[in-house]
Amino acid sequence: MLKVYNVLNRKKEEFVPGDGGNVKMYACGITASGSAHIGHAYQAIIFDVIRSYLEYSGYNVTYVRNYTDVDDKIIIKARELKVDPQQYAEQIMGEIDGQFRELGVMPPTICSRATECISDMISFIQTLIDKGFAYPTEYGDVYYKVDRFPKYGAFSNRLEGSELLSGVRKETEPGKLDDRDFALWKHAGDDEIFWESPWGKGRPGWHIECSTMSMKYLGETLDIHGGGKDLIFPHHENEIAQSEALTGKPFARYWLHNGLVKVNGQKMSKSLGNGILLKDLLDNYVGDVIKITLLMNSYRSDVNIMDGIFDSNEAKIYEIYKLFDKVGTLAGGAEQAGTEHADPGKADAEKAVPQPGVSQLSARIENEFREAMDNDFNTSLAVANLFGYSQELAKLVNKNLIGEALDVMNTLKRVYGVLRLLNDRPADVIASIKNKHLKLAGVDKAETDEAFEKWKILKSEKKFDECDIIRNDMAAKGIVFVTERNGGSYWDVRF
Repeated sequence: MLKVYNVLNRKKEEFVPGDGGNVKMYACGITASGSAHIGHAYQAIIFDVIRSYLEYSGYNVTYVRNYTDVDDKIIIKARELKVDPQQYAEQIMGEIDGQFRELGVMPPTICSRATECISDMISFIQTLIDKGFAYPTEYGDVYYKVDRFPKYGAFSNRLEGSELLSGVRKETEPGKLDDRDFALWKHAGDDEIFWESPWGKGRPGWHIECSTMSMKYLGETLDIHGGGKDLIFPHHENEIAQSEALTGKPFARYWLHNGLVKVNGQKMSKSLGNGILLKDLLDNYVGDVIKITLLMNSYRSDVNIMDGIFDSNEAKIYEIYKLFDKVGTLAGGAEQAGTEHADPGKADAEKAVPQPGVSQLSARIENEFREAMDNDFNTSLAVANLFGYSQELAKLVNKNLIGEALDVMNTLKRVYGVLRLLNDRPADVIASIKNKHLKLAGVDKAETDEAFEKWKILKSEKKFDECDIIRNDMAAKGIVFVTERNGGSYWDVRF
């Protein structure tokens, strides 16, 4: 039974969708005002995993994620670059989509852009005005009347009269009646992007965008509404106020919020210069390293990226894929051909026949994965278990129980594929990480292969002193020569 922490009620609850096996899920996406950073990646990974686990559990999920492609930040940045704001947003969205693909984040069922739904937003706002929940000003703006919604502040646990409920002061927004009121429509300034509306030329406010897009594609009541916890107030508080004022129905049954990303204990900020761009991460690490680093954390907690954490997890991912490569080789898997491990002998090949049925370890892997994920998507426990399972898999290989090892490996790939992990081709991951370390060491593969072949020849000739000179020289560059128990050998990188 799946239980999730529902921010709406501040407790863990059994997950029961409104339409049986069909789940309607929306997560607030990115404002296309600049390059994606690790915080954007974290949110995208978390809700992709949640969608994936729901599907693994038998639900049919319609997942909508948006792009905010019209916003003050976009206009300011486009003006600095002297480009059209919509063209700039289009460029940024294309870059982010490509980075998410490289990261291994699956696209949502529907990726909605704010600019595709302007007419829907205008209709939404007009209905709120007609119902007395919003008012236009003589300046061409439209504001939501917070005092008409008695529950305002309850979702974010802010008390009536608290300064925490205040938005922008009305003195700085002419025509605004109450500091708490928030903009549904903003009049367009000179040379700003605009759409025609009953209140004049302008563009939508940020909050109305998500309410409109989610209800357009998913209906008046969602099963899951998600986003970062920094959106609880004012964004999600405002979404609830305007949506429930429009429909008179609950806006979402379950509200899920992921934590934020800190770097060495500090919040990411431009002033500190400690931001981590997704592009830079992808230039240095395979997707599994990035994802597993973020999934080692409970999704509701902040992630603290400490110096060296990606390198540490790269070593763990590398060992798992090397183990998979070895199992595939011993089991005669053609897809593993071309790696640098020695070929198994005839006796090993004869033992590499998969055994029928599911091993006890395979059954335990699946059961413990479900137990972890059914407890509010506990990826932290699931990932910790994975490292333990990999050690047990290594023991099976060492005992030459290749059939059982193959079954366990396939179970790990299938089960942890739900977390979008372990489904890359082992040879590709191994080669990528090796090549990175060779580059860092200032040596190339051809030089390493040549030294390794020379070392093997000298070893076969029992010229051990000369062997040691070559081995020590390569070890100083982070390259190690490994001899296996069956007599085979290969070169590897040292972390």
